[in-house]
Amino acid sequence: MNKVIKLASRPTGKPTDKNFKFSEEERPEASEGEILLKTIYVSVDPYLRGRMSEGKSYIPPFEVGKPIASGIIAEVIESKHKDFEKGEYVSGMLEWKQYQVSDGKDLNKADKNLAPLSAFLGVLGMTGLTAYFGLTKIGEPEKGETLVVSGAAGAVGSTVGQIGKILGMKVVGIAGSDEKISMIKEKFGYDEGINYDTTDDMAAAINKACPDGVDVYFDNVGGEISDGVMKNINKFARIVNCGAISLYNETEMPTGPRPEVFLIKNSAKMQGFIIGDFQDRFPEGVQQLGQWLKEGKLTYEETIREGFDNIPKAFLELFEGKNKGKMLVKVAED
Repeated sequence: MNKVIKLASRPTGKPTDKNFKFSEEERPEASEGEILLKTIYVSVDPYLRGRMSEGKSYIPPFEVGKPIASGIIAEVIESKHKDFEKGEYVSGMLEWKQYQVSDGKDLNKADKNLAPLSAFLGVLGMTGLTAYFGLTKIGEPEKGETLVVSGAAGAVGSTVGQIGKILGMKVVGIAGSDEKISMIKEKFGYDEGINYDTTDDMAAAINKACPDGVDVYFDNVGGEISDGVMKNINKFARIVNCGAISLYNETEMPTGPRPEVFLIKNSAKMQGFIIGDFQDRFPEGVQQLGQWLKEGKLTYEETIREGFDNIPKAFLELFEGKNKGKMLVKVAED
């Protein structure tokens, strides 16, 4: 049999395990022009929360009663497709199933000789590409500038900070525990770290860590943390809006300080983005990230849970800050 995880209901506020439904179906078989895939790793990401709700967005919402999907590494265990061979590994947006068939469209091959398979969901996948294009194309970093990153211990944030250092920036990270602050400084090379959980005045903490002000702010969190950063931005600062995990489970949009006055008086630029905006440039990003990884300039952290049944739990742990770096679930041995 083949286990499947479906969206049972749309969450109100923070999701719970009741929003997920486990079911079983017959294991599929590949037809001509298809491949049969066995799930190895499943990526769980904060943006999936948005797809659990109805409403207009950059990507259609999940349907109640239908399987949830995310980034997955899978092994080709049967191929009737000319471009894929049995034993190869692929990455792509696939459903939360132990086994599934695909026509191969939008799948990329993952070479485990280049890097561990999990890396193709992280630093060499959408995570790394999000960090790379968000910082370099929207943040427009320059050597000697100060970069602040919220969610700095997460998958995207930890990569952003390293790229900033590679490009010669001073990098300050914001994370939610002393352990995470130690990690971003010791493993990822951050110059300074701020524990938001023990900081009463974020604006003052930013001011102390960034005496020359903030030139680029890579925002993965939103909310009060970002309010504090905005009070410290420099003339012509660039604010990169990548995520807002602090707001995803709000049932009503909270009202906070308005950013317009800070943007106007500093001639600053704020821009949101999704990684699909740069899809035609993915090969460029993967090549550069792969080169930095090979040269030892880039590293990564993963939090890996095990077992297909633990996929929803791992997803929910994201909102409790239990991950360091990329959160993955290992479903089967490669």
